[in-house]
Amino acid sequence: MSEVKIFSETILAEKKYPLKEISFEKPGHGGKLVKQLHEIYYRPDAVAVLLVDHQEQTIMLTNQFRIASYINQNPSGNLIEACAGLIDEGESPEQAALREALEETGYAIYNLKKVGAVYPSAGGVTEFLHLFIAEYDSKGEHEKGGGLEEEGEYIEVVELTFEQAKSSLIEGRFNDAKTLLLVQSFFLNQQV
Repeated sequence: MSEVKIFSETILAEKKYPLKEISFEKPGHGGKLVKQLHEIYYRPDAVAVLLVDHQEQTIMLTNQFRIASYINQNPSGNLIEACAGLIDEGESPEQAALREALEETGYAIYNLKKVGAVYPSAGGVTEFLHLFIAEYDSKGEHEKGGGLEEEGEYIEVVELTFEQAKSSLIEGRFNDAKTLLLVQSFFLNQQV
C-alpha cells in the first residue's frame, strides 16, 4: 500500500486556531493514488465528562447556546450537553475534566473514569476528544458554576433522573455527539 503524501498546506485563516487547505495524495481503490484537497481546522484536544450521582440516581448535564447548531436548523441554538472543554497547555485530560466540571457546574467530581476517546469530526477537524464518566454529590456543597464569564459562557445546569436520561436517549433527544456517546456508555456499563 502506498503512503500518504502531503503536497502543500496553505493557511486560510488563523484567528483563534489555524484553518488550512491541505493538498495530498492517498491510496484509493486497488491502491491507485488519489489526489484530494481538504480544509482542516486545527483545533486543540478536548475532554467531555458525564456527571453521575448513583445515590440520587441523577445525571448532570449543561445547557448552552451553540452558534453552529443555531445556523444549522436548531431554532434556539441551545444544546443539552455533557461538561466539556479544551485541554489547556500542560494539562492532562484528567486535569482538564476536573477543571471543566467545576467551571461549568460548580460541582467537584471524583472517581473519574475514562471510557474512550474519539475524533468528533475527523473529516475536517484535528480535535481528539477524551470521554469520561465521574461521580458528583448532588446534595453536597458546590460552587456557582455556569462557565467563565470572561469567555462569554452562560451555562445552565440540567439534572435528569436516570429514567429521564434513558427516555431522552431512547427518544433521540440528545443532539450532541459527545453527550450521546457518554450517556450510551453509562447505560451500557452502569458503572463509574
